Amino acid sequence: MIIRRALWMFLAFAISLFAPLASNAEGPAFKVDPQWPKPLPNNWILGQIGGMTVDAQDNIWVFQRPRSLTDDEKGATLNPPRSKCCVPAPSVLDKRGPLTSSTDLSQFGQAAALAMDAQANEIYAADGYGHHRVAVFDADTGAIKRIWGAYGKPPTDDKLSDYNPESPQFANPVHCVVLAENGLVYVCDRRNNRVQVFHKDGSFVRQYVFDPKTLGSGSAWGVGFSPLDKEQNYFVLLDGTNNEMKTVRVNDGVVVGTSGRPGRQAGEFHWVHAGAFDSRGNIYTGEVDTGKRLQKWVPN
Repeated sequence: MIIRRALWMFLAFAISLFAPLASNAEGPAFKVDPQWPKPLPNNWILGQIGGMTVDAQDNIWVFQRPRSLTDDEKGATLNPPRSKCCVPAPSVLDKRGPLTSSTDLSQFGQAAALAMDAQANEIYAADGYGHHRVAVFDADTGAIKRIWGAYGKPPTDDKLSDYNPESPQFANPVHCVVLAENGLVYVCDRRNNRVQVFHKDGSFVRQYVFDPKTLGSGSAWGVGFSPLDKEQNYFVLLDGTNNEMKTVRVNDGVVVGTSGRPGRQAGEFHWVHAGAFDSRGNIYTGEVDTGKRLQKWVPN
């Protein structure tokens, strides 16, 4: 009897380990596709995933950081080679200039993300890792046309403490910028654990606060809207410190469901950093730090 009871307890525990990691009462929900991506060709290996986007043909474009790879990971490139694998995959190169100030209209400050407004021929930059602002520039000339900081105020570089959802200034990094179908601009203020929303002219609309006690790199890393949610009643928030995707109701900011958890198995995250939807409502995520991987999440 004791052995049988112990066996049932073990089975119940084992089943709980493999229970679905996504549960939503409403709004978009996701489950991981453990068969994606397929192995890379040419003995390539990915470093940290800095950014992602999906084009009109549902091709997934990935920016990765080959310099984040350790010697153990890129052993085939050492002289002499340490191992048969691997070689850093190609990446877009960073030609980084000196930082100036958040009021400088002549250059950017290590922008973290971009969003295109095709109708206005403008690009919005979450600017970013060095500056404390949103910058909007002409898509043809690259000239910065307007900038703003937290609450739509002029940006500053004052030394302020992080993790303050009421801060009058964006912290570093200003990590995402997304244009909603209704023309509103969503901006991730990562270390202040908030997403602020603006009109295209920079006037402030509202803010959402997520897990305000989160320290480290903060809770607001990325925002995305599922194409299956035509009215955009929800958005998905990537939280790379708590390592989960939150499904958020737009009208009141309530988190109605989560997907993922910390870990290194399929359906788990270590520093989920970037994400992008395809036309079928799949979301693709990329991780930095030592995560260095891509995952595909399908509508559940």
